[in-house]
Amino acid sequence: MAITEYPQILCAIICLLFIYYRNWRGRKGKTSLPFNWPVIGMMPDLFQQVHRVQDFLADILQESGGTFEFKGPWFANMNMLFTSDPANINYILSKNFSNFPKGPDFEKIFDILGEGIFNAESESWLNQRKAIMPLVNHQEFQKFVGITSWNKLENGLIPVLEHSAKLDMEVDLQQLFTKFTFDCTCIVVLGHDPASLGIDLAENPLEKAFIDAEEAIFYRHVVPEICWKIQRWLQVGTEKKLTKAHDSLHRFLTNQISDKSEKLKGINQTVSSQDEGLDLLTSYMKAVRGLKQENRASDIFSQKVWQDTLLNLVFAGKDTIAAGLTWFFWLLATNPIEENIVRQEILSNLHVKEGRWQFSNIEEVKNLVYLHAAICESLRLFPPVALQHKAPVMVDTLPSGHHMKPNTKTVLSFYAMGRMETIWGRDCLEFRPGRWISEKGGIRHEPSFKFTAFNAGPRSCLGKEISFIQMKIVAAALLCQFQFQVLQGHPIIPSESVILHMKHGLKVKVSRTSVRQPI
Repeated sequence: MAITEYPQILCAIICLLFIYYRNWRGRKGKTSLPFNWPVIGMMPDLFQQVHRVQDFLADILQESGGTFEFKGPWFANMNMLFTSDPANINYILSKNFSNFPKGPDFEKIFDILGEGIFNAESESWLNQRKAIMPLVNHQEFQKFVGITSWNKLENGLIPVLEHSAKLDMEVDLQQLFTKFTFDCTCIVVLGHDPASLGIDLAENPLEKAFIDAEEAIFYRHVVPEICWKIQRWLQVGTEKKLTKAHDSLHRFLTNQISDKSEKLKGINQTVSSQDEGLDLLTSYMKAVRGLKQENRASDIFSQKVWQDTLLNLVFAGKDTIAAGLTWFFWLLATNPIEENIVRQEILSNLHVKEGRWQFSNIEEVKNLVYLHAAICESLRLFPPVALQHKAPVMVDTLPSGHHMKPNTKTVLSFYAMGRMETIWGRDCLEFRPGRWISEKGGIRHEPSFKFTAFNAGPRSCLGKEISFIQMKIVAAALLCQFQFQVLQGHPIIPSESVILHMKHGLKVKVSRTSVRQPI
């Protein structure tokens, strides 16, 4: 190429960029859709909006009719299809489930979860689900969850709130709920109480490990793969934190499994003995013992798979319920009329004496219809798992008409679904529990591909009932005793995390409720 041609090429590039810049300037302010630049794609808009990425996606999907094709940088493998269209969600999660596994990129991004149930596919996933389902659905286990939650409330969370109310201190409800659910989840999954919830609110290293892991996983979502892989190789930034978190969490689980195994070795009795505990780790070890006695060793998972699954269960139970409780109590605190309706239902239906409710069994809270509706409404607006990944194995066409090549990154935005007028009506941004009450006064059923807080299809959440039990017990215990006032000016925005936490926590003042029990 002649040297004299370089200025002409440079001039052509400058003119092209000027045309793109002029088009971008003309669009700015008129649309929320990101601009597709040469080479770098739509990344500038994504980086500019990463602090509010969930609302950014909701705006895009609202304007584009529910499905949008995102263009990443050239050769960066970041082209994605975002959707919040219920027809597409139903097709991907249910109707054509077999063609939409999580895809090869999911396991790379979530590698800390190993071979556990959330990463597993096909036969491995099915076998793990079959093993876990009867354990979590067992009536005795659900009772155990209720008793564990109440004990941790009575001996941990309530004393902290009483102390804060007495001294007129501000507290971070999100921090308290995170510690509460971490302790409860470790007890019901592992049979171990980390005792992280106390008046001193000291930070537990394991809690920090989970937080670092979530932030690193989110970072992997919004940067090209080569960027976080270089960080991992150099052991800097979020990847260094993720490595430390991985080591801490797996070392903790290895110790817990070893300790539990040693304890059970000393117990010489039948599989059905209630003295051995009702936590999932103990239940699984008892089941393994039974399989060995029946010479069915082929049905037993490797220790690595089971350890990874335990991590998955702790990860899910700890964070999703904590996030759900945080948004729920914020919505009640900022909607006093709805809060009063929920509180009056609790006072009218539960045995509350001198401002305190004494838990006796999980059946008590199942009849609190308006509380159930309020929790559903909160989860509609703020689903703890706001996004989900899928990728088709073969060429496919969605009900929206979008054609998909194999391994196309497909992101289902459950957060955006709760904010779509086409799904929930013009009042979709309002906290209105009444939309969940049927004409007969019961709970209105909504299909899972419309209300996606617990996923949909074959991979629907195994812990749905447990989640409602825990959230109702916490709500009933706290609302009959305390009033929560959000600090004026405190910013409330979702965090940059794979779990929908509040970025700055939920700072509140706690006081004793002045509402009296109905006569």
